[in-house]
Amino acid sequence: MQLSPLVKGGVHKPRPRSIVIYAVTFAAMPMTEKILIVDDEPALRQMLGLALSGAGFECIEAADAEKAETAIAAGVPGLVLLDWMLPGVSGVDLARRLKREARTRAIPIIMLTARGEEADKVRALDVGADDYVTKPFSTRELVARIKAVLRRTAQEETRDAIEVEGLRLDVRTHRVTARETSLQLSPTEFRLLHFFISHPERVYTRGQLLDQVWGNNIYIEERTVDVHIRRLRKIMGPHGYDRLIQTVRSVGYRFSAH
Repeated sequence: MQLSPLVKGGVHKPRPRSIVIYAVTFAAMPMTEKILIVDDEPALRQMLGLALSGAGFECIEAADAEKAETAIAAGVPGLVLLDWMLPGVSGVDLARRLKREARTRAIPIIMLTARGEEADKVRALDVGADDYVTKPFSTRELVARIKAVLRRTAQEETRDAIEVEGLRLDVRTHRVTARETSLQLSPTEFRLLHFFISHPERVYTRGQLLDQVWGNNIYIEERTVDVHIRRLRKIMGPHGYDRLIQTVRSVGYRFSAH
């Protein structure tokens, strides 16, 4: 496969926006997914659209949060590429809005940003982003991540609901109930519980949980897992379900009803 660089470096803005764009030709996909590109830079939207169209995706564009919401109202996309630094409503705030609404909460989101600090990555993932891509990046890497997120999302939707001893997790509605009482979980806590409840009786290290729940391209410290485990146990505790998430000393965690 031949790669020809189209652009190196970014447009002139106060924040760093360098990116490497390649024209990439991929084998045709069996089903076209619609990708919504939300970024305030027309040149970047155009170049990303060119690369993603070449990879077999259908692309629509929006320059800000308001236009993105209008586009989504017209038709729910298969995935949203969302820039953090949008004019007006930020990308993080838009992601939070989308994850609150029943119609849009299942849309996968990949955050695009020049902010590479661990705290920024954790914040984006906590509001519901499925992946976090730090600039500069190549479109070849971005296409690979898009496909990985779409595969993971498709696998998660194969089972509508899972229940263990009255603890019920509904994948399609993103709701968790404890004997009919609704539990309020963040998107990350939902993904963590979903992974646990889907893989019972197996011990996972913190590193494995990071790879499976946060994604193996997200570089954050393993203590992040402990923080979210504590939050999840605190939410489940009043209903007696905190015992399901067990600590395996010197190894990691497992989900078990025994």
